Amino acid sequence: MNKAVSLGQALRRAVHLRGDGVAVIDGTKTFTWKAFSDRVARLAGVFSAMGLSHGGRVVLLSLNSHHSLECFFAAIHAGGAITPLNHRLALGELCDQVADCKPDVIVLGEGFSELRGDLLAAAGGAVPLLHAGDGEAPAGMRSLDGLIEGTDPLPDQGRCGDDLAVLMYTSGTTSAAKGVMLSHANFVANTANTYGELGFGPDIVHLHHGPLFHVAAAARVFSVTHAAGTHVLLPRFVAGEVIAEIERTRVTHATFVPTMLRAMLDDPALASADLSSLRVLSYGSAPMPEPLLREIMTALPGAGFLQSYGMTELSPVVTILNARDHLPENWASGRLRSAGKPVLFAELGVVDAQDRPLPPGEAGEIVARGPNVMLGYWNRPDLTAEALRGGWMHTGDIGYFDDAGYLFVIDRLKDMIISGGENVYSLEVENALSAHPAVSQCAVFGRPHEHWGEAVHAVATLKPGMATTTHELIAHCRAILAHYKCPRTLEIRDQPMPLSGANKISKAALKEELRAREAAGGA
Repeated sequence: MNKAVSLGQALRRAVHLRGDGVAVIDGTKTFTWKAFSDRVARLAGVFSAMGLSHGGRVVLLSLNSHHSLECFFAAIHAGGAITPLNHRLALGELCDQVADCKPDVIVLGEGFSELRGDLLAAAGGAVPLLHAGDGEAPAGMRSLDGLIEGTDPLPDQGRCGDDLAVLMYTSGTTSAAKGVMLSHANFVANTANTYGELGFGPDIVHLHHGPLFHVAAAARVFSVTHAAGTHVLLPRFVAGEVIAEIERTRVTHATFVPTMLRAMLDDPALASADLSSLRVLSYGSAPMPEPLLREIMTALPGAGFLQSYGMTELSPVVTILNARDHLPENWASGRLRSAGKPVLFAELGVVDAQDRPLPPGEAGEIVARGPNVMLGYWNRPDLTAEALRGGWMHTGDIGYFDDAGYLFVIDRLKDMIISGGENVYSLEVENALSAHPAVSQCAVFGRPHEHWGEAVHAVATLKPGMATTTHELIAHCRAILAHYKCPRTLEIRDQPMPLSGANKISKAALKEELRAREAAGGA
């Protein structure tokens, strides 16, 4: 992609088109595009004065706020890259990532200042610590707002193209987290790939409630800015607060993971709220049970629905199931279970274990290439070479194309269960379980078995006021699936499902809970 493309250009375009229009709404605070751009340029001056080098990293540990948005653009404006960290990680995990990326500046939001000593030590000592919040900065830190007010604007340092823009760590649920290097060109390509399907333009009002350390939320920061729309920020996802904010600020666009939609459906406020402003509700990042999708579409009949599929390494979107495919007259096609078709500038394939292309209908690993593919993994040329072998990003997802070019994602390679020599795809079993009227959420994974190698194990939570039994749920699955695919063991969970930082159900946590119970002699 042309070296001239840059994320700074998106901000300049927004100022040109809507300088006096509202750029950011954060609670009671609002900023025009001119005011936001000025704060970004001044904060870039702060970062530069504190030693941010070209290609250097600004670590951000914060809930969503206007400060977070400013840090994203200011780090890039000053010639560096933003590294947003997952605030739900343990301290040791955060310190490992700080040590790995060696930041020039660390920014901590409200509630995270008590970690400053440990993070500073992990960074190797003399790294400026900035406080992104209201009021006086804690000891040893300096206030972002105070520094912005006292610093002259810095000209954009001109980073673009394949220059690093965002260093984003993957979740690391099965191994140490990897730093994914994403460039200006990567995110510009993502905007080009999604802009039209999402119906973006200067009149959009986009709600950011997902964490900015997750690529789906981070990418929307840039694409909404490219559109010169309005950013609405909530610190984190809370169903009732999201419903109220959509109504209050007349949000037109928002993106969710399935657990969030389940929480909204279970919130009594949804039934009486005026969400008529919502034009496009997009979802992704985790498998969407078809019964849940139909339920939320029925609850929000005025909204268009859109699914996107991708991953951090793809910055992130490579397929879209568009709004037309979600219309009721198309439900009988079975394509609600698909991830849609490849976006404009992404090439996808399905390959076997020897990287040989497979025809439509045959399942294999999904691979992708195009201008949206990451630069590589930070300081891991070995992992980069393995993931990008043959010029294709190997996603680790299993799927197939149908004859019309729709991609069906059926499992993660690491989540596929091999029971008695048969492949069992967890998503297929989860879809069957989700079709039971009492089931709210479920997760399926392999449990070690002395005879079969692995046995299918399921965990389910129930909808409020509903009741069923494990035997009934297993019988329900057996009426839909081949018996070898059905859960051999199933637990109905009273507590909420454990979630990752991006609000996905954490199978790793469920597996560890099961392992601990078995080690203690329980079921």
